[in-house]
Amino acid sequence: MPVASVIFALTIGLSIYVFSNPDWYGRLMLHPYSIHRDKSKFYLIFSSGLIHKDWMHLLFNMITFYYFGFPLEQIFVEASGPMGHVLFAALYIVALVLSDIPTIMQQKNNPGYYSLGASGAISAVLFSFILFYPKVKLYIFFALPMPAFVFAFLYLGYCIWASRNAKDGINHDAHLFGALTGLLFTLVAYPWIIKHFIGQF
Repeated sequence: MPVASVIFALTIGLSIYVFSNPDWYGRLMLHPYSIHRDKSKFYLIFSSGLIHKDWMHLLFNMITFYYFGFPLEQIFVEASGPMGHVLFAALYIVALVLSDIPTIMQQKNNPGYYSLGASGAISAVLFSFILFYPKVKLYIFFALPMPAFVFAFLYLGYCIWASRNAKDGINHDAHLFGALTGLLFTLVAYPWIIKHFIGQF
C-alpha cells in the first residue's frame, strides 16, 4: 500500500474524529509553550499535522495532497525502487518537524498560541513535485492557470511577506519552511534533480 494512502486516510479519519470530539483539539494541537517545557510533548508536532480546523481546511489540504502526494510517491518509486516509499514517508515526516521548529522557537513563551494542520508537510510535497515538473500548470483558486515554477516563486515571496505582516491566524512560517524542506530534501535525495529541473526549460 502506498504511504500516501496511509497518510491520506489517517489525516481524514483523525480530522473527522476531532470535528465530532472537539475536546481532542487541546490534546493534539501544536502548543510550543508545552513542548518547550516538556519534551515528552514533542508528539504534538506529529499529531497536529493530522488534524484540521474545519472541513474547508481539510478539503483544501487533502485535494492538494491527492493531486501531488500520490504522483510524487510514484516518482520516488520510479527513481529509487521500493526505497521510494521510505523516502516519501521520510519527506513527509521531516517536513512536519522542520516546518514547525521555527514556530516552536518563536512561540515557546506564549501559552496562548496553538496551531494545527498538515500545510507544512503538504507544502514540502508540492515543492518537491515542482522540482520534477516545473512547467506543469497549476490552477490557482481552481481557475487561474500558472506554470508551477512561477507559482513557487510567488508562493515563497508571499509566505515571507505574510510571516512578517499578516495577522490572519495562519501559520505562514510553517508553509515557508515546509516548502524549503521539500526543496532541500529532494536535492539531497536526488542531486541530479538540479540538472533535470534546468533541462525542462
